[in-house]
Amino acid sequence: MAHRLVLGSPLKGMVASSTNAFRVPGRAVGHPNRAVFLSRPFATTSILGTGHYLTRKHPDQKDLVHGEPSGPKILTGTIPGPKTKAGLQKLDSLQDTRAATMMTDLDKSIGNYVVDLDGNTYLDLFCQIASLPLGYNSKALIDAAKTPEMIQMLVNRPALGVQPHSTWAKTLEDSFMSVAPKGLTQVFTAMCGSCSNETAYKAAFMYHQRNKRGFNSEISNEDLSTCMKNIGPGSPDLAIMSFEGGFHGRLFGSLSSTHTKALHKVDIPAFSNWVASPFPNLKYPLDKHQVENDKEEARCLAIAEEKMRPKSSGTPVVAVIVEPIQSEGGDNHASPKFFQGLRDLTKKHGILMIVDEVQTGVGPTGDFWAHEAWNLTTPPDIVTFSKKFQAAGWYHAPELRSNAPYRNFNTWMGDPIRALQAKTILHEVKNHNLVGNAKETGAYLKKELSSIASKYPDTISAVRGRGTFMAFDLPTPEARDVFVTKLRGLGVNTGGCGPQSIRLRPMLVFQKKHADIFLDAVEKVCKSA
Repeated sequence: MAHRLVLGSPLKGMVASSTNAFRVPGRAVGHPNRAVFLSRPFATTSILGTGHYLTRKHPDQKDLVHGEPSGPKILTGTIPGPKTKAGLQKLDSLQDTRAATMMTDLDKSIGNYVVDLDGNTYLDLFCQIASLPLGYNSKALIDAAKTPEMIQMLVNRPALGVQPHSTWAKTLEDSFMSVAPKGLTQVFTAMCGSCSNETAYKAAFMYHQRNKRGFNSEISNEDLSTCMKNIGPGSPDLAIMSFEGGFHGRLFGSLSSTHTKALHKVDIPAFSNWVASPFPNLKYPLDKHQVENDKEEARCLAIAEEKMRPKSSGTPVVAVIVEPIQSEGGDNHASPKFFQGLRDLTKKHGILMIVDEVQTGVGPTGDFWAHEAWNLTTPPDIVTFSKKFQAAGWYHAPELRSNAPYRNFNTWMGDPIRALQAKTILHEVKNHNLVGNAKETGAYLKKELSSIASKYPDTISAVRGRGTFMAFDLPTPEARDVFVTKLRGLGVNTGGCGPQSIRLRPMLVFQKKHADIFLDAVEKVCKSA
């Protein structure tokens, strides 16, 4: 007999202060003042009392993670609970915790489930801001951490740019270069997604200036002297073009190319001559709005080309950066045709194309690199990565190396520990076909979520995504915030993006049985609306 979800009071009791709870996460009442116990996963639970979701069972599916709990379990009457509140309060005396949604107990977290200090167990579809590929306490990564090679790098961290260790080339070959995007034979290792984009911009500027003065020509004394005064010609007026709704980081250059939330940018000096172009605002489902979407993409490409054109008094655009799916900006999609059109324009105008795969890379879309689905006639010039690789950097062709050492440089030049982690991640991804799992699970998730949306069109809409990299909309930002809070009260952790969307960023080990838990929670919240 299927076990039922027992709620102490109606879900509507959870909405108190829910809007503020999302805007200042982890600081307001979560769900009713009774515990929620899930003795078995929602996949075997009929929460509607109709048996409808008993069809959502996958008993023959082989577990990708052993030792996971049977489902979420909420023990405290409020979220965050008392121990989490105390832990955050202590931490807040040392660091700003206003963005914290919970304080985790990593010893008890496993696979797709994260546990907080109060023992509340959540199915995690946000995964440390989309950065966990194999789940919590992956056995493969724990085993890798015990190897002599990993220990050596932990106690002898090298400055890779000046004293690389003897196994570094082999590590690069076995990790990043084993999955290098087509046509890109070099990798620059960095520390995070923001600095990956930042150093990629530097490479683009240096490449442009080399071409301008003659690729193998010496830098002039005038350039060398004026750059020390932050003036031209040594400090040239050049631009990166990005897209409205794009997110590429919070450092200086990456922030100037970011156009999501004003709070990220306000008070920070910006490169005011950098260019932002409209990104297609498509209608969903895509297959039902082909004509309108084609027109929208053509409009955006026309504007993009106009912004790329050289102007006698303007700032030259040196590179264009674009996300395969605008993630932070609201999970905004565009077609392969649009991206091929963009690539054609960059080739036509002698501009580099940078694809930001920081969030979409390493498999969640059902392709290892999301841009593979575009089938471009010529590859991008640069592809940046981070997040699920547990490492960071960018791929490029040899000509994008600077003409002298130390020009694109820092002390660490990456981290061999993270590269060894990436090597292990790739081994697991390939051995367990985790990209295929994301594609298969994502197709199931999208189908079922779309079915729920058709039943509750006034609550959720615009279901979209590739693989498990998915999102859907709520009617208003406030409604989205309430929905996130209610899901968390049911033991399902998600995150917002854009003005009114919820994004799903599960691990690569997220399976249909986990999707069932999420889907049943979504339907329960929709019924309570």
